[in-house]
Amino acid sequence: MKTLIVEDETAAATNLRTLLREIDPEVAVLDVLETVTETVAWVRSHPLPDLIFMDIHLADGQAFRIFEQTDIVSPIVFTTAYDRYALDAFKVNSIDYILKPIKRDELERALDKFRRFSGGERDEYVERTNRFVAVRAQSFLIPFRDKLVPVSADRIAYFYTSHEKVSVTTLDEKTLPMDRSLDTLMAQLPGSDFFRANRQFIVSRRAIRDLSVWFGSRLSVNLSLRTPERIIVSKARVPEFKRWFVGDEASQ
Repeated sequence: MKTLIVEDETAAATNLRTLLREIDPEVAVLDVLETVTETVAWVRSHPLPDLIFMDIHLADGQAFRIFEQTDIVSPIVFTTAYDRYALDAFKVNSIDYILKPIKRDELERALDKFRRFSGGERDEYVERTNRFVAVRAQSFLIPFRDKLVPVSADRIAYFYTSHEKVSVTTLDEKTLPMDRSLDTLMAQLPGSDFFRANRQFIVSRRAIRDLSVWFGSRLSVNLSLRTPERIIVSKARVPEFKRWFVGDEASQ
């Protein structure tokens, strides 16, 4: 069996390799990768392994970003150091995961599950994994302190960037850091619900209270909660914003 380890903690990667060797000396670890960028480059230039062990939170962002940039057709066993409560979605979607520090019996269970798969079952497993990852833009797992905080898109009021740092603020005014750019987020979010108002903001339809005519034929987008600065839509983008705002409302 050929495996790949995606893990940014050296001690955790070493422990995993040691346990794999103890459980089955025939398991070959092709490589150990530490970042999203490194993993994307590796996948694009190598044949995929039989099984991938992947940490959820890597040094340069969430592992889900790997799936946004590559087609992975290998089953994945996710690993994480975060509490189980944040991982209910994995169980619901039948995506296997192991809580770190990885224990031998849990690793044996994951390997046994993989070996029992028929070819068709493996294909179905991979499809479920990819479907789950594909909707991460609809429901984010956001690293915050020692937790992974789940935030669904329908709870989001706006995304904001300042000094190259991106944050998300929910309708109940909780603000959390994000590891994606506004460009990346806007490419993934449903266009009917979110609009890139300017270089600083992506706004949710649910959060808009009203609009004000602003100087120079611009618009001020007023939300139902406070924002770090006024949200101004440029004169050139006002027609597009109006079509988005009025068009979807008319269809409801």
